[in-house]
Amino acid sequence: MSRALRATLAVLALATATAACGDAGGLRGAGPTATAVSPARLWPELPAASSPAWDYGEAETETVKGVTAPGDDIHKVDPVAVVRAEIARHADTYTADGSPYTGTAAGMAACGRKGTGTGTGAGTAAGTSACPVLKAYYRDLTGDGRDDMALGFRLLPGNGTAVRVYTFQRHRLVQIMANDDAVTAVELAGRAVIIRSPSQIPGYEYRTQWTWDADQKAMLLTRDEFLRTGKPKRLPTPLPASSASAR
Repeated sequence: MSRALRATLAVLALATATAACGDAGGLRGAGPTATAVSPARLWPELPAASSPAWDYGEAETETVKGVTAPGDDIHKVDPVAVVRAEIARHADTYTADGSPYTGTAAGMAACGRKGTGTGTGAGTAAGTSACPVLKAYYRDLTGDGRDDMALGFRLLPGNGTAVRVYTFQRHRLVQIMANDDAVTAVELAGRAVIIRSPSQIPGYEYRTQWTWDADQKAMLLTRDEFLRTGKPKRLPTPLPASSASAR
């Protein structure tokens, strides 16, 4: 095909496409495009910070001692045993005098009883009202082709929830994510863990996202947002006393 013929066919195809668009109502402009503005750096004379202002626990991992599974199959790991191992390792948080979550340690006694809960471990009753351990969920969050375990348990006597993620590394069960907060919802989206937490401002919530980082061998906090969830509920304005008494 000659260059001239190809050019002629291209013009005809463009004309046909334009006519087809016209048949559907014609092309419409989206309005003026906003002018791009480059970011303006404030206070360039400030010295660079030498340390982070807040500690989010990034890249902090912990080996779970005493908990194994045949073939490193995380589905065979007892979630209750994992939580008990954390309590034993962090006595200052769960069992020592003045520790904040003594209620969680006390409630673990109910996890070994038979009940009507979902039962996430061998012979346990995790998921019952008395047991603070919640149902475990499984998904490949590290991208190695094997499932990892997302686990939660209540932080008692308060209303907080501990969210943990575990994987096997070199035949050892390793905690690769830990977050303690007041939680309204936890979601698994792809290979990310999304935690939604309430805000003191009605109609808004905090939303954090944790994603696996192959270099750090841990799930890092990759997004921290403050989002609007809807219009805040407003109470009806009370009627004046004179109007109410006139009825």
